[in-house]
Amino acid sequence: MIAILDFGSQYTQLIAKRIRKMNVYSEIYPYHTDLAQLAKDKQVQGLILSGGPGNVYAPEAFHIDKTQMEALNVPVLGICYGMQLLSFLYEGEIIPSPSREYGFTKIETNADSPLFKDLDRQEIVWMSHGDKVIKLPQGFHEIAKSDSALAGMQNTQKGLYALQFHPEVVHTQQGHRMLQNFVLSICKADTDWKMDSFIERTIREVRETVGDKKVVLGLSGGVDSSVLAFLLHKALGKNLVCVFVNNGLLRKNEAEEVQEIF
Repeated sequence: MIAILDFGSQYTQLIAKRIRKMNVYSEIYPYHTDLAQLAKDKQVQGLILSGGPGNVYAPEAFHIDKTQMEALNVPVLGICYGMQLLSFLYEGEIIPSPSREYGFTKIETNADSPLFKDLDRQEIVWMSHGDKVIKLPQGFHEIAKSDSALAGMQNTQKGLYALQFHPEVVHTQQGHRMLQNFVLSICKADTDWKMDSFIERTIREVRETVGDKKVVLGLSGGVDSSVLAFLLHKALGKNLVCVFVNNGLLRKNEAEEVQEIF
């Protein structure tokens, strides 16, 4: 399983989607998740630190426990803010860029990095950042650069990798292959996950957790609550009680449709 820590990026769900397309299970967790407990509950094979809008030096910046992260003993990939956070944790230096780097950007890569295995020395990637790393942390080496910023770094002894750009978006032309290199080649993650098995396991876990009790679900009729209602109904049957509130702001006939379906 590849765990993703979310630092507020608009692209975090995309990271999970790309990984699941490799038939590798991936879950998203808040950045403040207890990694020691996560290691006990899940078979984590790799960790990804997402991007985010923050600054690592800000008084209330989103940070993680370095000791807990290292105790996982799995490869780590930092993306955008995640790269800056790794730099901060290992005593590199980050500064605000004179101008924000945003959009399509050409980078030069280091072919020796396992992240760029079988890729070209020049790649078109998608940048979206206002801060940049200007001093590499001890033990890290540059693996990619643009005309204006360090674009990638790694510490292979510690299994730490970082990209300033976003490999998860389609605008990074070979981003899916970079993620594949991390997930499959570096993490050697299991490729036995499918959506069908996820649904079956989730239903089984719900039944084991709830037992013969009843569950009350607030149902809006939107995608999230509707999918949840469907899964809970398969797991619990009549022990599911859906509560729907017509707030007067729904689309025409939507309230009737929700009540008819559920």
